[in-house]
Amino acid sequence: MVLASEKRLTYGYFVMSKNVRKVFQITPKVGAACAGFVSDMQNLIRDVKFLINLYTIEERRQPSVRAIAKVVSNLLFGNRYFPYLTETIVGGFDETGPHVIVLDAMGSMIEDDFAVVGTGAEIAAGVLEGEYRQGMSSSEIYELATKALKASMARDSGSGNGIDVLLIGPNGVIRDETISLS
Repeated sequence: MVLASEKRLTYGYFVMSKNVRKVFQITPKVGAACAGFVSDMQNLIRDVKFLINLYTIEERRQPSVRAIAKVVSNLLFGNRYFPYLTETIVGGFDETGPHVIVLDAMGSMIEDDFAVVGTGAEIAAGVLEGEYRQGMSSSEIYELATKALKASMARDSGSGNGIDVLLIGPNGVIRDETISLS
């Protein structure tokens, strides 16, 4: 399971920052990747982490990936009149295996084998659809995710300046790194 994002923050055609983190670890085995307004991403993830930590303390166990996605969904839908302007992917491992769940700004949840969001989504989706297959190793998935992002960054002016990658296995985070592109 890989969650990855490029690092560029744009406002229209203006590059505001070249070093923004859009991939977040929520629990030891679950993370999120976002596209959209960075401040909304940060506030959403802060609130999700708070609620998930509270759940973990009260229930003395980690929630499932679907439960974490449902918390994100409830927060998004609860703010539908003043929405978080972000698309979110929640992914990770739980007792039933790996899960990737994509959410829109209103909280709709769709689970799939892979998902992409953001301005370069069409290009990245094309790479993933052409090369993804069931049963790929974690290193193969890592390479495919970085390949999809590199293709997207080469053709989308709103994307670029490096890649943040969160590689999650059944036992937790395997790699959390930034790939610098020259």
